[in-house]
Amino acid sequence: MDEARRARLTDWLRAASGDPTLVIEKMALLSGGAIQQNWAVDVSDGRAWVLRTDNAATLAVSHGRAQEFALLRAAFAAGVTVPEPLFLCEDAAVTGAPFFLMRRVAGTAAAHRVVKSETLGGGREACVRALGRELARIHTIRPPRVDLAFLGEPPVDACRAFVADQRAALDRQRTPRPVLEWGLRHLERTAPPPVPVTLCHNDFRTGNIMLDEQGVTAVLDWEFSLWGDPHADLGWLCAKCWRFGSDAQEAGGIGPRAALYEGYGEVDDARVRWWELGAHIRWASIAVDQAERHISGVERNLELALTGHMVPGLEWEILRMVEARDAE
Repeated sequence: MDEARRARLTDWLRAASGDPTLVIEKMALLSGGAIQQNWAVDVSDGRAWVLRTDNAATLAVSHGRAQEFALLRAAFAAGVTVPEPLFLCEDAAVTGAPFFLMRRVAGTAAAHRVVKSETLGGGREACVRALGRELARIHTIRPPRVDLAFLGEPPVDACRAFVADQRAALDRQRTPRPVLEWGLRHLERTAPPPVPVTLCHNDFRTGNIMLDEQGVTAVLDWEFSLWGDPHADLGWLCAKCWRFGSDAQEAGGIGPRAALYEGYGEVDDARVRWWELGAHIRWASIAVDQAERHISGVERNLELALTGHMVPGLEWEILRMVEARDAE
């Protein structure tokens, strides 16, 4: 961040915090964040914050910073382990884009470390039990909510709404994806009946959860949240594509599925399995979109380019999953 923007940010933070003597002592861009930028901000009196703002290009389905700030506030109030939301700025003139600040927490979200560790999160089984409890708290947030009105009307049938949304996403892509279309048709044919909807994090997975040796320190990245079937979050976490090579540990590559379910409470396993297939289709579609951001020249980024190379592997897994489900 250049000096002019940093000076404007300092002035804004002084007003927002009510501290006219506030000084930004250090700023550093954090790793990760293909869609958003996260900056570690150290200010006077030992305060440690994170500034979250937009990258040059975003996904159309992701919420803006004001919406994500509202989601964080709702989750924080519901007892979910999230960074405390502090200040929101919707004036792009300050730094070039809307942003918010939240309290910085300790821990790591690095997936390659998390799935290999026997101790992070308090140990594998303890960790996934805790993740189940976090999801259960998220799913206590139910419509209607005036503060979350931007989420729109909740779907009558979340499963069929998901199929329709994914089909529309595929129709917008430049290259046909017959395997994804075939997988969606299978989901459509086997969709379970509707259940009451709740808030879904919609990207609850290894890599978006911060851990230390004691347990979960933060659930991050709420920009895709929506009203939906709560089993969708469980299916997303359990999907093989989010195990980061630790395939035997079905809950996010961290621990056993049974411990996750135990921490969560009552679970319909068949619904979770339906959503696991949906997770692979959705991630493949997102991967295509992210690669397109690089290919189109909107945002030249190696991480985005490499994401496109994941799609064939995801399609292979979709073929395998549908075949296994048809054989049942």
